Amino acid sequence: MASIQQLVGRWHLVESKGFHEYMKELGVGVALRKMGIMAKPDCVISSDGKHHTVKTESTLKTTQFSCNLGEKFEETTADGRKTQTVRNFVNGSLVQHQEWDGKESTITWRLEGGKLVVECVMNNVNCTRVYEKVE
Repeated sequence: MASIQQLVGRWHLVESKGFHEYMKELGVGVALRKMGIMAKPDCVISSDGKHHTVKTESTLKTTQFSCNLGEKFEETTADGRKTQTVRNFVNGSLVQHQEWDGKESTITWRLEGGKLVVECVMNNVNCTRVYEKVE
């Protein structure tokens, strides 16, 4: 089982499945979905154990949020949604639950074979994004 510190670092997107469908389910417009598909972001994760910062950088946009595990916070997502979000470390994975306008989505970050696998779920729509660590 992974530790939080194993998730820390800079990760580069190398594979994405179902992202267009996931963004559509979130309510993201066509133009922003097209840009999102083209982006190959880096995800930079830092943590001191309880406090986490996640920065997502691409040529199109950079977003960042910081939080304490288990504490609800307001997140502004890359597509502009304002969500009530909570992150927890459960069985070796970071689980991020977002709620907004009566909707909800869960994003799970875990290590598999040395890669960071991020699974996004809303309703019955699943998206998997795979990142490799940048040395």
